[in-house]
Amino acid sequence: MSKLTTPFLSRRAFLLSASAAGVAGSPAFAQSDPNSGTTEVEADITETVRRNISSFRALDWRPYFSNTKNGAILVDIQSRALHWWSEDQTQYKLYPTSVPITEDLTRTGRTRITRKVEGPSWAPTPAMKRRNPEWPDFIGPGPDNPMGTHAMHLTWKYYRIHGTHDTRKIGRRSSNGCIGLFNEDIADLFERSNVGTQVLLI
Repeated sequence: MSKLTTPFLSRRAFLLSASAAGVAGSPAFAQSDPNSGTTEVEADITETVRRNISSFRALDWRPYFSNTKNGAILVDIQSRALHWWSEDQTQYKLYPTSVPITEDLTRTGRTRITRKVEGPSWAPTPAMKRRNPEWPDFIGPGPDNPMGTHAMHLTWKYYRIHGTHDTRKIGRRSSNGCIGLFNEDIADLFERSNVGTQVLLI
């Protein structure tokens, strides 16, 4: 693991502080203090989330989209699930997600995928950097990256659907706006989705 020299925060130190802060993705960070109200539990719930995927409610695309041209993605913030439909409506997938910590960080409405990146890099937003000046300005692709293995940019600046190496964050309110998936799930969704795929967050 390479390290940044002072006055920059070392990558190891960043990861330790980020772990304490609950890194979920870019730009997605949560507080780990169980009394802070920003995450529900700190125990590893990865297996629980995986088992519970079968209990998530399947949805029909028609109440949410007028058509499925270019495919369609619905993110249900309340149930913390992402639904995907193929353009020809023959395929449907359901994935557990992480969602924003608070209402003020939650953006809802219609957008679309504008760019797909395998092996994404990460940089804090200006607001995040002001709050946490000790954080590094940039992290390249790899296991240290809070965005996981794949990222899909949206029309909204700083908002992405991406993976995460910290699987504890899936199924929780743990991001500053982005939607996080298990790395294997974002890889699957990445292959199924196209630039131009419709996205609706509700």
